[in-house]
Amino acid sequence: MTRIIGSPSRYIQGKGTLKELTKYTEKLGKKMLVLVSASGKKRVEKDLNFAIENSESEIVFEIFNGECSKAEINRICENLKNEKCDILVGIGGGKILDTAKAVAYYANIPVVGVPTAASTDAPCSALSVIYTEDGQFEEYLFLPSNPDIILIDTEIVGKAPTRLLVSGMGDALATFFETRACMKSNAISCMGGQVSKTAMALSKLCYDTLISDGFKAKTALEAGALTEAVENVIEANTYLSGIGFESGGLAGAHAIHNGFTCIEETHKMYHGEKVAFGVLTQLILENVSTEEFEEVMDFCLSVGLPVTLEDLGIKEINKDKIMEAAKLACAEGETIFNMPFEVDSEKVYSAIMTADKMGHYYKEFY
Repeated sequence: MTRIIGSPSRYIQGKGTLKELTKYTEKLGKKMLVLVSASGKKRVEKDLNFAIENSESEIVFEIFNGECSKAEINRICENLKNEKCDILVGIGGGKILDTAKAVAYYANIPVVGVPTAASTDAPCSALSVIYTEDGQFEEYLFLPSNPDIILIDTEIVGKAPTRLLVSGMGDALATFFETRACMKSNAISCMGGQVSKTAMALSKLCYDTLISDGFKAKTALEAGALTEAVENVIEANTYLSGIGFESGGLAGAHAIHNGFTCIEETHKMYHGEKVAFGVLTQLILENVSTEEFEEVMDFCLSVGLPVTLEDLGIKEINKDKIMEAAKLACAEGETIFNMPFEVDSEKVYSAIMTADKMGHYYKEFY
């Protein structure tokens, strides 16, 4: 049995770290292609200019078109080649970071991820999620190595909309339950090995941190404060979840998220918000104890994660569409088959509908 742990070479988290970027990157490369959104550029340009003062580094900005698609990856690869950049820095959300990792892989250069929100566990992973140009899930691109550096400026992350941190908690919420399922089924992780005790321990620590600090972190951000709880949740959302899911594995929750991408009404929802409902659905599939289900449900309600289909934007339930999502969740090669029992689209459909009903029930008493 082979156990594999994957992680970035450096994980750097703290207030004001973006101004110190070149302190960490100059050993990797001097001419940086910075992939960022147009609005993101306005927020970080001042700090980046400060970072390259009195250094040998040079910056070329590349504006992200909005989707981690094959067409976008190819476009950026061509521009990077023309500019002769030797290091790629992705600054933004999960899709920008996934795109940066994919481009760096094809260009064979170092990559640095700078999340501007703790909204997903994508930054640390050796994985890019590829979508079609209209936003439907297409495939996972498994990469040979994790990013060289993940740098999180918590001052920037703390200014992001609170909803993004909450979405990150939804993504991180899945880590423990999917890793646990993969350990039970002896599934192969994203790293190509079986689940290690380290991966299980990190995943459990991720879950425990969310339960203990999630509501406090959300409340602090709503008050415009950067507290220890916020720092802890940023670490849980980004590092603990990132290392935990990759070295542990994905199972039902993320497959159900992928299924929902076929329902247009859910496209306005963030990744972690859909994953959170996927967690509730996975727990129904597993028939966990009432106590465990209620702890997860109470957490979701306390921080404002979706617990019903209506919360996901599905105002009128079309059973055919829900079944289509269930079938997509059970497509060949999907991670739902890492569950430690037989799963099919009928079971997933039933679990989705039950999770929705349970969500409505608990919301009445919350």
